[in-house]
Amino acid sequence: MNEQNKPTSIADDIVVSLDYTLTVDGEVVDTSSDSEPIQFIQGHGNIIPGLERELYGMEVQDNKTVHVVAKDAYGLSDPDAIVEVALSEFSPEIPLRPGVELQMRNEDGEVLFATIVNVGSATVRLDFNHPLAGKDLTFDVTVVDLRQPTAEELEHGHVHGDMEEDEDLEYDFDEGDDDEAEEE
Repeated sequence: MNEQNKPTSIADDIVVSLDYTLTVDGEVVDTSSDSEPIQFIQGHGNIIPGLERELYGMEVQDNKTVHVVAKDAYGLSDPDAIVEVALSEFSPEIPLRPGVELQMRNEDGEVLFATIVNVGSATVRLDFNHPLAGKDLTFDVTVVDLRQPTAEELEHGHVHGDMEEDEDLEYDFDEGDDDEAEEE
């Protein structure tokens, strides 16, 4: 593609390459600094709504700090997403302690993620909310590059190519609670 067709600012249907650092309550929980920038098509809901809305009009090398309230990020915590499951439903290999994050499949084969809230004598309380639900987020972002999407990317609504994991800017929070690593 020649430079004449290269977009100059972020608008709908533009592929954005973005460096970011995500902090929650002052603690860094995710960053692209140790990997490639994320890539997504603006306006297609590939990233959280509050961040996407704040990127419009930014140009290559622009940077800004964006504060996103919980309802515009991963939503508010839903009390109905916290359920009790019989202890007998868990394999002995699963470390049943608060903070452990599990990947499960429902009866339709859909992958679900849950965090163990507590373990009782007969049940385990699981939280199926996103780990960042109910939390306000702060992103420090820098626009690295802008380009036109291919016809196929536009049709599919996401970026293709080398970066398989960049379809969504959703924090992949699968490391468990920090307390788990500090076990004695």
